[in-house]
Amino acid sequence: MQLPPKTLIVDLLSTMPREHPVAVGALVRAAGIFGIGENAVRVALARLRSRGIIESDERGLYRLGPAALAVNDQVRSWRSVEAKVHPWDESWVAVETESLPRGDRAALRRRVRALRLLGFRPLAATLHLRPNNLAGGIEAVRRRLESLGLGRRALVFRISELDGSADRRARALWDAGALEIGYESTRARLEASAAGLSALAREAAMAESFLLGGEAVRQIVLDPLLPAPIVDTSKRRALVDAMRRYDRLGRRFWKSWAGESVALEQSPGDVRGLSAEEILPAEGLA
Repeated sequence: MQLPPKTLIVDLLSTMPREHPVAVGALVRAAGIFGIGENAVRVALARLRSRGIIESDERGLYRLGPAALAVNDQVRSWRSVEAKVHPWDESWVAVETESLPRGDRAALRRRVRALRLLGFRPLAATLHLRPNNLAGGIEAVRRRLESLGLGRRALVFRISELDGSADRRARALWDAGALEIGYESTRARLEASAAGLSALAREAAMAESFLLGGEAVRQIVLDPLLPAPIVDTSKRRALVDAMRRYDRLGRRFWKSWAGESVALEQSPGDVRGLSAEEILPAEGLA
């Protein structure tokens, strides 16, 4: 599957400090690594700008726009995911969405994105749960959900006394085995790629680090951050540690594109799949 121009543009701009907007020429050069032509880049720029996802000044330099900042902050926080959790007291954070309107499809997609990014799963049609193990507690979760577009009318509260059957169903909302296999598989792929990147031509190394690094970041960002004993948290930590090392390596290859005076905030990576439309299939909307 070819890398969509809009994905490349957003991913590149998300790595740059806002005081260092990016010229069209630099975006076109990067696009060429992935076989994307200049015209496709310019069309994508126009569409992204019209949606407020990117913005530009009078010099034709581009940076992320307001519509992309909340999700970008969530994506860029992957390095510190372990700092986002605390020991689990076996209570749950619950979100009740019954009072939220269903006719506004854009609002519905933002709601799905917000819930998915914070690891919620539906226990009932309009009741979504996750373990209450995120740093800052209920209030911090409430603020984060709101910033991601959940809607202020949603009820966010703590549940501490599910009956035995409901508690078992809640713990089974996530496929812990698949999560653990994913942690180990991606970690192994990162380590194998890191061992061979230096032997590749610079542009080939840039492309490989972009695609694989982005895949790992997507996995970490969308991870529900489950506590033990639901999941083996050591395997998640090992994946994040491997991605931190890979990110440092990827930045070395992308430095020539960004410029020696620019401190990349992270290695560019393909994080497609984190838009509101792509996070969950339509039947997951509630």
